[in-house]
Formats: sequence, C-alpha cells, structure tokens
Amino acid sequence: MRTPVGWEVHSEGVARLLESWAALPQGSPVRLAKRTSNLFRGREAHGTGLDVSGLADVIEVDGDVAEVQGMCTYEHLVEVTLAHGRIPLVVPQLRTITLGGAVSGLGIESTSFRSGLPHESVLEMDVLTGSGEVVTTKPGDDLFDAFPNSYGSLGYATRLRIELEPVPAYVALRHVPFADARALADAVTRIVEEGEWDGERVDGLDGVAFEPGILHLTLARWTDEPGPTSDYTGQQVYYRSIRQRMTDRLTMHDYLWRWDTDWFWCSRAFGAQHPVVRRLWPRRLRRSDVYWKLVALDRRLGIGDRLDRRAGRPQGERVVQDVEIPVDRLAEFLDWFDREVGMRPVWLCPLRLRRDDANGARPWPGYPLSPGTTYVNVGFWGVVNVGPEAPHSPRNRAVEAKVTELGGHKSLYSEAFYDRDAFDRLYGGADLERVKALHDPDDRLTALYDKVVGRR
Repeated sequence: MRTPVGWEVHSEGVARLLESWAALPQGSPVRLAKRTSNLFRGREAHGTGLDVSGLADVIEVDGDVAEVQGMCTYEHLVEVTLAHGRIPLVVPQLRTITLGGAVSGLGIESTSFRSGLPHESVLEMDVLTGSGEVVTTKPGDDLFDAFPNSYGSLGYATRLRIELEPVPAYVALRHVPFADARALADAVTRIVEEGEWDGERVDGLDGVAFEPGILHLTLARWTDEPGPTSDYTGQQVYYRSIRQRMTDRLTMHDYLWRWDTDWFWCSRAFGAQHPVVRRLWPRRLRRSDVYWKLVALDRRLGIGDRLDRRAGRPQGERVVQDVEIPVDRLAEFLDWFDREVGMRPVWLCPLRLRRDDANGARPWPGYPLSPGTTYVNVGFWGVVNVGPEAPHSPRNRAVEAKVTELGGHKSLYSEAFYDRDAFDRLYGGADLERVKALHDPDDRLTALYDKVVGRR
C-alpha cells in the first residue's frame, strides 16, 4: 500500500531535477526521462532527459485536498486517496497517465460532465519553466491558465495541489440503450442539466456507440449499498458487458480502471480477448501500458503493414484520435464518421467546463472550449485500410476538418496535420507564444506546434 512521502522527499526530488537541468549542455533540447507514455505521435530521438525519478508520488493528503508530484501516475494517486475514502475529481481512464500529463495534455473521464477536465480541479502548482526556475502559479495567472494543453512547451509540473471528493466503496451502473445518436444526445443534455435520470442521481456518465442504431449510455451512481460485484480483470471483458446486461456493480477501484484492463476494446488486436489467450495472458500484464508497448514495437517493426500486405488488404492508416463535439452536433458527426471513416465502437464521454467567465470569454486559451456548452468526447482508435494514400493520412485530415466545421476541438496526444495559421487559431497560439516568451526567454523548450505537428 502506497503512502504519502512527505515534503522532505519531495524537496529531494526537486533538487535532483534541478541538478539534471544544470547538467544539460547549453542550448540542448529539454525532455523528461520518462518510462511511460500515453502519446500516439512519433517524435525525434533526443539524448538524456531530465531526472524526474523523485517526482512520482503523493506528498500528502489533507481532507479534500492532496499535494501530488507531477510524475505521479493516477494508478498510484488513486491507491493513496482511496485509503482516505477519496478520489480526484476526474480520474483519466488509463492507469499510467500522470497527473502532470493530464493537466498539461488534458484528460477526461465519466465525471467530466460535472467536474470538467483535470486542470480545473488544480488549486496551485509548481512548474519548472524553460528558464530553469520552479515557479509557483495559481488559477488566474498567465502561466497557470496557458498550461493546459501546452504539452511541456511551457514547462513541467513538479507539484500540484488538487481537489478530492469523498466516495463510497461501490459504483452501481445502469446501461441505457438508444436507437440513434440524436436520442442519446438529448439524454446527455438532460442528465447534464438535471444531474439525474429517471429520478436516480448520476455521478458518472459515459457511453459507447457500438454501431449505427446500437448506442448505450452508462450511468454510474456512487453507493455504499452492499451487494455482489463484477470482475472484469479476469475472463470477462467490460465493454462487452454493456450490451449484455442492464445493470452492474463494481468496486470504486475497479470502476476507475474498468477501461484499462482491455485498453477499452483495443486489446482484441493482440488476441487478449480470445478465451484461450486470455487464460494464458497473465492478469498483471492485462493493462494499457503493456498494450502501448506492443503498439510501439509494431510501429518500429512494421508488423501490421506486413500482415496487411500478406493478406492482400489495402495499406492501413492509423486513426487514433479523441475529439470534442458540441452535443447538438454529435449525431451529425457520427453520421459523417460512419460514412467517411467507418470505425466502431467509439467511446462517448460528455464534458462541460467547470470554470465559467461572466463576460463570456473562453477561460482556457490553449483549448478554448466554450463555457456553458456541453461537449461529447468521441474517442476512436484503430486502423482504416485506405490504400496507397495511407501515408498522407487522408482520414485523419478529414477528421480535423470536420471537427473544426462543427465547432469542436481535437486533442493533441496523437498525430495532427494543421497548418500553422489554423493551429494557432484553434489552440491559442498567440497567447501561448506570449507566455512562453516570459518564462522561456532562451527558447529551451520545444514549441507546441513543433512538438505536435513537427514531431520534434
């Protein structure tokens, strides 16, 4: 059982980080020496990164507030906070996402319809900037407000003070079917406004569009009511259960990681959902970071491309994206997506910002969602066999254009193809450049566009 490490250990970790910064050759690119990643875009190889080995724990928990190091994974964070009967307001669905990564690169989960994005529950943070200084920043500061969706271009969070919420031991689930996306979107709007469905409170909300005409919302309710619980870390697969049963019950721990065991449904690409393979595949290795390493191996060796050629299939284009679509345009997007991309299932996760500006301004310049608007995150991850045009990423480019047309936004953890003007317009480029100049005057940190589109 992990326990908070305390402030002395944290200070030692920061000192090691600063020592590694000082040891970098003058003018060399700055990277973190991370063991895990949840990015799906290539980048240039660089030398030794900054030493973040001492920044991967919880510092302390004090009631509904936790002090957490920037490289702490949500798996470790939740292990500590659950012992106090609490969880972060938003817990992204994959275990090895770090708190600093979720704040600088955005994160989302089923509580986002009421609690927004992870950075919206940060009360204060320390950031190692491009000038080599650790700066303490709070909501309303230029650095703080520009940090979400900056992906390290403004610095790296070393400490974050975050809000927690009390939770009980269990989660009761209802899987509600819908025959079309418009009906599902109407239900999302109603739940966001009322916080309930058919008179029962909704604490968590997400869904799956399995295929046209078969869509489900999963309504989660925190509960202490005793009863049997399901286990989807063994032979059973969580996403299949959504179509097989109307209600379910999980422990809070298993609910938070319900998607990680099979990487949503992507583990099927490795045969991990076949009953025989599943019995042989060690339970401890059924987790997203293991599958991610297999994908990285495939990219290096081109295994999938060779298998496609041997089977006579057209060349494949990897389409791995998460996009935010205004709820009233969701049905339009899914109709287009089925015609032009044709990938199912897709994940659906409603989102509404917590922070609202009385003057109607967009409060987070790097990812300018509109306050007061409900969005639905649509997540789709796979390969589309498009033929010889695959290297030019036609489906990904079409997704970008459609999302912009519908007033949505696209996450930047995966490949992006925007030209510079469009990118700056969509992701607050002018504001980001201004803040970067203040805190990174020597331009030590790679600019966001160069990271995301230039793969640097």
